[in-house]
Amino acid sequence: MTRAGAGAAATVCLGAAVALHAAQDARYPSPAIDRPELLYVRSGDTIKRLALDYDAFAADVYWIRALQHFGGERTAPPDHVRDYALLYPLLDLTTTLDPYFSIAYRFGAIYLGEPYPGGPGRADLAMTLLRKGLAAQPQKWQYMQDIGFVYYWHLQDYKSAATWFQRASEIQGAPSWLRPLAAVTLAEGGHRSASRALFGQLAESEEPWLRDAARLRLRQLDAMDVIDALQARVALYQREHPGEPVTWQKLVAARLVPSVPVDSAGVPFIIEATGRVTVARESPLFPLPGQKPDNSS
Repeated sequence: MTRAGAGAAATVCLGAAVALHAAQDARYPSPAIDRPELLYVRSGDTIKRLALDYDAFAADVYWIRALQHFGGERTAPPDHVRDYALLYPLLDLTTTLDPYFSIAYRFGAIYLGEPYPGGPGRADLAMTLLRKGLAAQPQKWQYMQDIGFVYYWHLQDYKSAATWFQRASEIQGAPSWLRPLAAVTLAEGGHRSASRALFGQLAESEEPWLRDAARLRLRQLDAMDVIDALQARVALYQREHPGEPVTWQKLVAARLVPSVPVDSAGVPFIIEATGRVTVARESPLFPLPGQKPDNSS
């Protein structure tokens, strides 16, 4: 059998195995396992030896496992304590098996950086993964851009973000908008106007996943602007009715808002027990950057 034929056969087998596994999980759910670390080989060197000439095939399998783990935790019921402990080890194994697996580096970094409970909130591991990708492909400007993205969005380190955007702009083939983006980030870091400049540029990317992620961030920024205005109305009501719980119905009755306000997804904003206005857990905009859910609500 030729290499191409073997690869095609492996792909078919992988697809069948994944479909079979999904059907099996749906009909016969796996029992809870107290030691999830025992499910997977943890050493990249070990798995490469075991994979023999099927590194790319094995990388696909571990990538699917990473997606299953992330998706399972992210969409778990509200009373489930989310634990993304296997996410980085699975991504590390994936990229050890296939050092040029660009999607695993870039999507993996997004998943790792997502704030808890939507993700593990591990910006440090997101950058570790991207730096690993750079070690394999030093001229990959996309990884440099993504590191700048992590510094900007998750760590609010605008100087470092600008440095990485600048480095990315100097790579042959990088888009022309990276250079002015670095300047804007450095000059206006910390302001929403700078965030809009960043994500406005990324929203024009030719890569669908990056474009969609940037558009989501822009919607979150819009929601934050609306929340600022609503928070002022809540504060006014609290001054006029000290010690009284605040609800949208009361604000509507007091003519401070015309109706119950909703975000761009059509989901009503909520007023937490502390009086803070934010997006609901049911909203695709949840959680907003830099905000932690109020467990007392």
